[in-house]
Amino acid sequence: RLSESGGGLVQAGGSLRVSCAASGLPFDSYHMGWFRQAPGKDYEFVAAISWGGGNTHYPVTLKDRFTISRDNAKNTVYLQMNNLKPEDTAVYYCAATRQYEKLVQGRLYECDYWGQGTQVTVSS
Repeated sequence: RLSESGGGLVQAGGSLRVSCAASGLPFDSYHMGWFRQAPGKDYEFVAAISWGGGNTHYPVTLKDRFTISRDNAKNTVYLQMNNLKPEDTAVYYCAATRQYEKLVQGRLYECDYWGQGTQVTVSS
């Protein structure tokens, strides 16, 4: 299973790091990603990282502010978010898959695992 943590309330311009701890799966065999869903909107792809950490992908609109990383020794993937904006307010989900394209193509529900999400709220 995947368990997200680290969400909370932050002012616009601030930073936040959310984490996703994996258990019960061979973490270093899975590509990992982050998605988010804002109120009343469909979920969207936020970031992806390959199993070894050598490749990452982001939407063009987020790549200058968000950074995904992983620590395979800790079975954890992170999402560092800087210069947060009110429009970043959403529930953030992590996902695991053996097929990297599913993350980049935004196919959350085709991934092998995903978590319950952590709420990130950015106040203006």
